[in-house]
Amino acid sequence: MTQNLVSLHLTAAEIAAIEAALTTLENAFKLFIELSADDKRGLARMGDKSEAFCRQTLIVLAQNQQMLPPSFDLAEAENDLTSLDQLRPLIARLRQLMAKADDTETALGSDILSAALEGYAFAKIAGKGAGLETLREAMASRYSHKRKTRAEQAA
Repeated sequence: MTQNLVSLHLTAAEIAAIEAALTTLENAFKLFIELSADDKRGLARMGDKSEAFCRQTLIVLAQNQQMLPPSFDLAEAENDLTSLDQLRPLIARLRQLMAKADDTETALGSDILSAALEGYAFAKIAGKGAGLETLREAMASRYSHKRKTRAEQAA
């Protein structure tokens, strides 16, 4: 096998530890919400520039609370900002873990496909002997479709 991007051998104990950690995270995330795609589309988004505006506005509002109507919950807005600041480093760590998991999944899939293609090439060379014809035919069905030309892909 010419490609081996990752060689991963998880023990039962390692899998159990990961599952326990995920269960702990799932329990900790029970307070978090999940928005539908429609809900997300309708939300105002706070980017880098608007975040600076929001922070400054909350500071000014805290200094001038007398101008706010009783229905305006400044404490809740300040709590949201504090929660966001607490979450960001945690989210960054989770993203790093997910990136590693995604990259490992991609590498494993690539290693498997590379090995299968290499094995397929060997089976083609070996021909009909040793009962390989059925395997070779099954493998050939994966690539039986005709490749599109660049002109067809562009259209």
